[in-house]
Amino acid sequence: MTDTHPSPTLPRPSIARDAALLLAITLLAVAVNGYHLGVEDQAIYLPAIKQHINPVLYPANAEFFQAQAGPMLTDNLIAASIRVSHVPLEWSMLLWHVASIFGLLAGCLRLSRRCFPSAAGQWAGVAAVAGVLTMPVAGTLVLIATQYLHPRSLAAVPLVLAVVEVMDRRWLRAALLMALAAILHPQMAFFGGLFLIFLAWRTPAQQTPAFAALLFPLAFLFQPAPASWQEAMRTRTEFFVLRWHWYELVGLAAPLILLWWFGEVGKRHGWRDLPHLGRRMVALGVFSFVGALVVSTPQFVRLAPFQPLRSLHIIYLLLFLFLGGMLGHFVLQRKPLRWLMLFLPLAAGMFFAQRHEFPASAHIEWPGAAPRSPWLQAFVWIRGNTPTDALFALDPWYMRRPGVDYHGFRALAERSSLADRVKDPGVSALFPPLADKWLEQARAQDGWRDFDALDFHLLKHNYGVTWVVVENPVHDMACPYKNEAVQVCRID
Repeated sequence: MTDTHPSPTLPRPSIARDAALLLAITLLAVAVNGYHLGVEDQAIYLPAIKQHINPVLYPANAEFFQAQAGPMLTDNLIAASIRVSHVPLEWSMLLWHVASIFGLLAGCLRLSRRCFPSAAGQWAGVAAVAGVLTMPVAGTLVLIATQYLHPRSLAAVPLVLAVVEVMDRRWLRAALLMALAAILHPQMAFFGGLFLIFLAWRTPAQQTPAFAALLFPLAFLFQPAPASWQEAMRTRTEFFVLRWHWYELVGLAAPLILLWWFGEVGKRHGWRDLPHLGRRMVALGVFSFVGALVVSTPQFVRLAPFQPLRSLHIIYLLLFLFLGGMLGHFVLQRKPLRWLMLFLPLAAGMFFAQRHEFPASAHIEWPGAAPRSPWLQAFVWIRGNTPTDALFALDPWYMRRPGVDYHGFRALAERSSLADRVKDPGVSALFPPLADKWLEQARAQDGWRDFDALDFHLLKHNYGVTWVVVENPVHDMACPYKNEAVQVCRID
């Protein structure tokens, strides 16, 4: 006997029970995947939030985070919630992060109920997504959901909800949800909207990529690319699929094969929505791969910042939802031991991967807790003991130094700094007018570890730097803070 959709034997869902179970899964997901403040992309978004709360912060070089945060309203929304609620910023960031994961899993549950007839399949899909939140998405340097509050995670919530609305042809609701996603994270909304067009388009799947090609942005294709921008682009391997490692290319192809297979399984069992979603995601993936090949050529390199393969984010999200659903429906069923045999090793693997990723930090960086890392301790001291208009210089590769764990200086120290060579070139690649300034300041710091007092005074003369964070002792400079890793010195 074939399965039907929806199953008439399933009990009517209880909103209270669903919410309680989703909250429990959310908290377990955060416990497994960890939580961090001011790391990676939050080095861009957190300063923007703090500047909304306290406009006197970051009088210099603020454009290196304003350019990327400005087109979205996430920082405004969170800053406004802090002002209204009077909840401290660090607690607000954690609560928003938990809410974003809860919302994402709730959207996954709603979609899973459209795709799988059994409760085991529906909830296993949600549990699978929760278990792999910090899974890398091929070579894009994007995670399904980050270990910190990210606008992309917030935008994913209305996007997943909009998928169901498009499947039901409720266009106004879908449009409103996509408008919300667009103000939270425009790039996420663009690729989500592209997927919704694939999903809604009623032509054969083979014709859909040709139609979607009309949507590809070409506005500044023929503008000249300055040399500084080209150097910033050379730091972004994720933009160019031809520079991906072989295993990242496997991470591109394998999900599309699995999605096609899932669709065939769903078709054999008489399921309606899963085959349609699978086919459309495969079409989106093929189209995005072709686009990625195009922007890897010199003639179209100006389109590379659009990162066509960012569409893999929604593909991976639904891939694990469907993978978990398949396992739940056909294998796990109502057998608790089978659930434990699958999800306990998965949780352990993700937990140890996160400990390897952030070895110098607490697995969950609770608000108000003192940081373990000497680098971060120095950043906290700077926040409380230096003028708000101070301009700092530190190793332009500092985010990759042992003990930093990719925490951002601007985000935690709340002070301006010269451009770095880790996050700031990414912003410059997306916003070419910043590239000249980034390259000039980055080159001025070349050879940082051999700098002496004379070099630091030259930075003060040329750029107005007044403080530095250094690892080696510096003679002839006052250094009011020292620990076992760094010292903070004033340029008089």
